[in-house]
Amino acid sequence: MVNRRKRDLNILIIALAGIVILNVLSSFFFTRIDFTAEKRYTLSEITKTILADLDDEVQVTVYLEGEFPAGFKRLRNSTADLLRDFKTYSNAHLKFDFVNPLSGDQKSQEEAYQLLIEKGIEPTNLSVKTEDGMSQKIIFPAALITYKGRQIPVKLLQSRSGISPEEVLNNSIQNLEYAFASAIKKISKNESGRIGFTEGHGELSDQQLSDAMKSLGDSYEVGRVDLNNIPFAGLDQLKLLIIAKPEKPFTEAEKYKIDYFLMKGGRIIWSIDQVSADLDSLRGATEQLAFAKKLNLDDMLFKYGVRLNYTLLADMNSAQIPVNVGEVGGQSQIQLLPWLFYPVFVPVSTHPLVKNLDGIRSEFPGTIDLISVKGIKSEVILSSSPFNRQMEVPVLLSLQMVEQEPDPKQFQSDPKPFGVLLEGIFPSNFKNRPIPVGISEPLAIPALAKPGKMIVLADGDIFKNQINSTDGSSYPLGFDRFTREQYANKNFLLNAADYLYDDSGIISLRNKEIKLRLLDRAKIRQEKIFWQSLNIGLPIILLIACGIFQHYYRIRKYTR
Repeated sequence: MVNRRKRDLNILIIALAGIVILNVLSSFFFTRIDFTAEKRYTLSEITKTILADLDDEVQVTVYLEGEFPAGFKRLRNSTADLLRDFKTYSNAHLKFDFVNPLSGDQKSQEEAYQLLIEKGIEPTNLSVKTEDGMSQKIIFPAALITYKGRQIPVKLLQSRSGISPEEVLNNSIQNLEYAFASAIKKISKNESGRIGFTEGHGELSDQQLSDAMKSLGDSYEVGRVDLNNIPFAGLDQLKLLIIAKPEKPFTEAEKYKIDYFLMKGGRIIWSIDQVSADLDSLRGATEQLAFAKKLNLDDMLFKYGVRLNYTLLADMNSAQIPVNVGEVGGQSQIQLLPWLFYPVFVPVSTHPLVKNLDGIRSEFPGTIDLISVKGIKSEVILSSSPFNRQMEVPVLLSLQMVEQEPDPKQFQSDPKPFGVLLEGIFPSNFKNRPIPVGISEPLAIPALAKPGKMIVLADGDIFKNQINSTDGSSYPLGFDRFTREQYANKNFLLNAADYLYDDSGIISLRNKEIKLRLLDRAKIRQEKIFWQSLNIGLPIILLIACGIFQHYYRIRKYTR
């Protein structure tokens, strides 16, 4: 008996020692087994590398503390789980906390609200169900990352029209890793990349590009570039060139510099209007003739793999414009009506550039044809709806069109490409051609081009923010001051810049998917009584059966 107790004691001591050793080792080695089908709890190698390279403390402040509905609690808990993993792989350089930005008295809340707005953190108006009905609550589903005195906001809620709240929250959760990893990478790198918006050809003004440049300026160095004056050494300092709605033709010398920039591995966003049409001009006249522009870019773009058509695209999925429909009592009656020439492009592509983005607003866009070019991979990332119509120019436009009910038979066509991504080693447009007049520097196009990327958009206004007519201030990019709707133009621009600028593949994290496995509510209602009865009755039946079994077992055992 003594030996048995001694043996049991030794086994207990060994087990306890094993547990202690296992806990000590676990503090030095971190591992986990992810049993989910989509590996939702597994960080990518790209994220791990970013975190491992941190050389100073990163503070993450998440504004998701307080009383929220169940869905937002899920977003909050998912954010906390992710940041715990981030902290594990950051060599203790990452710290985070959750705060309620609107705690305290009324004055403190107003101050906190204004401070967050100034830092670029946008509020969301949340409808909350109470005993008295529905009430509105302002929340800030965002985070603020601080590193070496610099700060960058992170938007956590990926809103999208036309989908259920469950899908919105699910999209937001699956985008968390990209949102945080991308922001940490941007803020922690030593040098900001350089992005140049071209000027000198009637491009969008600084005010019209105000929010675009400001938003990009949070992560990059952004400025204007005059292709006529910039030296080749200046082009070498740029990584991304954005050509936004030129009105005047490019000279051969300027095209030569663009070609040189691309052959050296540069990235370009073309935002081009091939047709001259403007709503403000249309309001000032009864009619306007939309005609083709002469930008002298067709040969170059064709060489790279695209053709911008001289057409206007009308789409029944369009934004609204204010129209004066008459007067009542001397007062103008303004009504919002769909304008077919302001299509809203809802991304259907699964490419990380546009995946889960909301609709993107355009103004008088055109269409694009793809040209097969050896060594160039092309992909349509934005296209019209099937309810579209192309109009060849010149064409006479009138605001009276807004009052006419469109004929559905005229708006039935295959979706038309509007935005295209091109990647590969581009052929030079100046190969075997003399250096054009105007190039003073004796610098030739590289014989062996580096891999490049470009995005071509058949609309010059896609990056233009609206301007407040009262005080001249700029509205956020994608915000429609008439309908008060926020489109995804800004998110698309930021995604495009990240994708074109970064070669690490971090934007591929936007492809991470978490399947939404929702309960069938109709089936729940139908089978509610059955499952309630089963959950309540089965344990009782099993308990009674066990009691009866034990009773007869004891009788049989002790009556022998």
